[in-house]
Amino acid sequence: MRTVVSRLIHSRSSLPSPLYLSGESNKVDEPFKVEEAETIQVPPPPTEKLLVLGGNGFVGSHVCREALDRGLSVGSLSRSGRSKLHDSWANNVTWYQGNLLSPDSWKDALDGVTSVISCVGGFGSNSYMYKINGTANINAIRAASEHGVKRFVYVSAADFGLVNYLLRGYYEGKRAAETEILTKFPYGGVILRPGFIYGTRSVGSIKLPLGVIGSPLEMLFQQTRPLNQLPLVGPLFTPPVNVTAVAKVAVRAATDPVFPPGIVDIYGIQRYTQHKSK
Repeated sequence: MRTVVSRLIHSRSSLPSPLYLSGESNKVDEPFKVEEAETIQVPPPPTEKLLVLGGNGFVGSHVCREALDRGLSVGSLSRSGRSKLHDSWANNVTWYQGNLLSPDSWKDALDGVTSVISCVGGFGSNSYMYKINGTANINAIRAASEHGVKRFVYVSAADFGLVNYLLRGYYEGKRAAETEILTKFPYGGVILRPGFIYGTRSVGSIKLPLGVIGSPLEMLFQQTRPLNQLPLVGPLFTPPVNVTAVAKVAVRAATDPVFPPGIVDIYGIQRYTQHKSK
């Protein structure tokens, strides 16, 4: 489809031109020239193409849906490929299968991509957690930079004090990926640090309504924000956040050129969610 626009060109009117008096005496201004519209054909504007890493997961699937609702062209890359969800929106996503730890298996997925959102993460041994949360994302960040991607959004995690030590590989991997984003995308890199993300999570054929716990805790911890500053235990009062809120802010950060780069904590996510998306 081609876009029709109008270009104005000068022409003479067939009607007598009126005279316009200026403020100076005995001086008559030249008559205004009449303009008419000429229709020309121009190419349509380029389409924003978003690649979601881990788009078939809990957070990633919500990111895909939000991006489609915003009218974006959406692709998803994961080790399993196509989502097992049977929702109608899944048919509008281009699904790629690949492993971020094997760059040659997925670089074609970056063709034409203007922005990337990574929801990749996982738990296990410390070495495994560092590899999934750190190395895999670092590979993606570097490849995106080399392909000329404009913006990169990474769904990281909030600090939880003592928990960081217990999940050392998880947090060390996350922070290593964050450092890489700030290096490769100093003007277009955004890091989201949510706490516990709640919503309806599908585990096989079972749906877990995590909002039953998460929503009341979010409202409670919003009222106890000063406790978040307590040493050692303070981070445990970080409020949960709805997965829809994370998805909305992630897509906005990936597509809005004036969205400021850097780290957005849980309170920033809540604040941006309250603003009307552009």
